[in-house]
Amino acid sequence: MILALGCIADDYTGASDLANTLTRAGLRTVQTIGVPANDLALPEVDAVVVSLKSRSIDASVAVSRSRAAETWLRGRGAGHVLFKICSTFDSTDAGNIGPVMDALRAECGETAVLVTPAFPETGRTVYQGNLFVGAVPLNESPLKDHPLNPMHDSNLVRVLARQSKTQIGLVDLATVSRGADAVRARLAELADKGIGAAIIDAVFDRDLETIGLVAAEHRLSVGASGIGLGLARALVSTGKVKSTAAGGTGAAVGGPAACLAGSCSQATLQQIANAERVMPVLHLDPEQIVAGGGEAQRALAWARPRLADGPVLIASSATPEAVAAVQARHGRDAAGHAIEQAMADIAEGLVQAGVRRLIVAGGETSGSVVDRLRIPGFLVGVEIAAGVPVLRAVGAETGEMLLALKSGNFGGPEFFTDALKLMR
Repeated sequence: MILALGCIADDYTGASDLANTLTRAGLRTVQTIGVPANDLALPEVDAVVVSLKSRSIDASVAVSRSRAAETWLRGRGAGHVLFKICSTFDSTDAGNIGPVMDALRAECGETAVLVTPAFPETGRTVYQGNLFVGAVPLNESPLKDHPLNPMHDSNLVRVLARQSKTQIGLVDLATVSRGADAVRARLAELADKGIGAAIIDAVFDRDLETIGLVAAEHRLSVGASGIGLGLARALVSTGKVKSTAAGGTGAAVGGPAACLAGSCSQATLQQIANAERVMPVLHLDPEQIVAGGGEAQRALAWARPRLADGPVLIASSATPEAVAAVQARHGRDAAGHAIEQAMADIAEGLVQAGVRRLIVAGGETSGSVVDRLRIPGFLVGVEIAAGVPVLRAVGAETGEMLLALKSGNFGGPEFFTDALKLMR
């Protein structure tokens, strides 16, 4: 297998988003969970997205895991590697985007790296180095309140400079609008000044195509699924990949279905409220989870007798204020870990009870669930919502299984019912 594109994603839902984007653009794509074992049988594909749960862990561990993923991808012929990050640039002043970028840049010998979380299709744009969510800067949007990585500065040149050991530059929209040659010239100018990475503006889809053409000529890029789209289109337009129509994920799976929600985003909270009209919903008590009150066992006892009658939804989601209160009492890391492990316990119990169609909302929750179920990879299927495909498990101990892994902010108001209609 010789890869046209290798990708390293810092969380599982972001990996699904990217894999979905690449598939829609015509690349045959597989998403793996962690660096694949050498004996994992993968189909012939154009791109592999290696999913890591590295966004909110110690930076040194994130670097180590990312370097291992890059080594595996380069060993399969990937000339370009995309380090896929969240479209809201979720990170702290200590990392992890900057340290991982620095390590991968040093590993592959790249001079200057293009960086952008822009994805206009999902309302994320970058102008003069500032990240916008719709019409407002990131730090003024509801997305600023991530429970682990709150983002209170929309200027990505400043944000990345606080994390990286290299100088950070800017390729502005005026340059991008003049086309690929202008971007190449600007990037070379920055590299000559010793600047190792540049935030690049993107407001329209055509900007992503320009960025993709230039980035594909280099060994490394950093960004959200938007730059992945640009790279995929560049590979197709230059003839390096023959576009393939996106297909399904094979035969129907059937069996009981369940939904888990751990995200505290406004989008997920609204999706949960809408789901209550059509399926049983259990709201867990975050305080009891962290205090060891047996919430996972209570959830499974509630769910098991209901599965035969149709899908159920179990939610640990809460408002940002409620989450902040729990974190204040128990500590941010301890609270987050306890809730993630409780949701993983519930997922494991549901699968043992026969669930073979599982929908998970929330990046950290999805990572914990997939790790617990020991699923090594997925075939990417049809799109449920922008950035969220149906996934068929590859090499899973549980056998045939369909999943959907949703970033908290993704999907429409009826996401859970929309997903269930496509997961047969």
